[in-house]
Amino acid sequence: MSDVDDLLQKTSRTFAVTIPMLPLPTRHEVGVAYLLFRIIDTFEDAIHWQPQQRIEMIDELLRLLDAPDPDRARHLGDRCLGDPPLEHPGYLELLREIPFVLRELGALRERARHLVVTHVKRSGGGMASIVARTDAGGQLTLSSVDELRDYCYVVAGIVGEMLTELYLLDRPPLAPVGDYLRERARLFGEALQLVNILKDSQADAREGRVYLPPSVDRGEVVALARADLRAAAEYTLALQGQGAERGLVTFNALLVRLALGTLAAMREQRPGGKLSRMEVFAIVSAVLRDVDDGRPVFPVSGAGADMPATA
Repeated sequence: MSDVDDLLQKTSRTFAVTIPMLPLPTRHEVGVAYLLFRIIDTFEDAIHWQPQQRIEMIDELLRLLDAPDPDRARHLGDRCLGDPPLEHPGYLELLREIPFVLRELGALRERARHLVVTHVKRSGGGMASIVARTDAGGQLTLSSVDELRDYCYVVAGIVGEMLTELYLLDRPPLAPVGDYLRERARLFGEALQLVNILKDSQADAREGRVYLPPSVDRGEVVALARADLRAAAEYTLALQGQGAERGLVTFNALLVRLALGTLAAMREQRPGGKLSRMEVFAIVSAVLRDVDDGRPVFPVSGAGADMPATA
């Protein structure tokens, strides 16, 4: 676990906090899956590579999921380091560790590995299609809310669907709420991605990625994010109400409350919409208190997206 946790620390501030709260074996499965999604996302956003090279690298990783080959995995990692796609040191270390991540994937229990591979391939194929839309000047611009939502599904909605199936795997007590969770899984992922897009819109635009359609009012996207977060709150309450393990409830509640906190920070026009370490600590503490004291982590009405992030 230490190597996976170390890579999480170096590649994601949010998931480095939340994933370790999951119960085993789901914790390790989600950690490995996150690293695979992050590798593909790094290829998608590779500012130093031409679109065709990004697509080729995504395709090569997806082939390795179907036919693991340690030598090809090492070669892929070496290619990334010989021609770095970007400058983020944590992402570059992750690319160097592609062989390790694939070994960890191979060691997962069979059904979990199948779920992870299936959903990573779906997302990766979609990301390659998105990269293919980059114009000759290296610019990618989404033109409508429908295109934005399609993009969010590819990069995050599919992740929500995968997480849901991993939660339900070998947990018969959760079966009664399985369909309810599946109905909201895509929206949960979309909510988190929309918040990230809103937070990073200026930085993304500087690198040629305009995910917020220029013809769409930013407030419309914020409203969509808040509506999706209400669905995510309902999802989390269903887990809690069905007696899901503490870690499952905490993981999901934290993701929603951290997203709410980020929306609040953006509303206050903070640089980068970032939460301070103290604010993150307060949100984590509040969620843990609610879970341990048996209180609903959001209002039972499902209006969770209207509550303060630290309430």
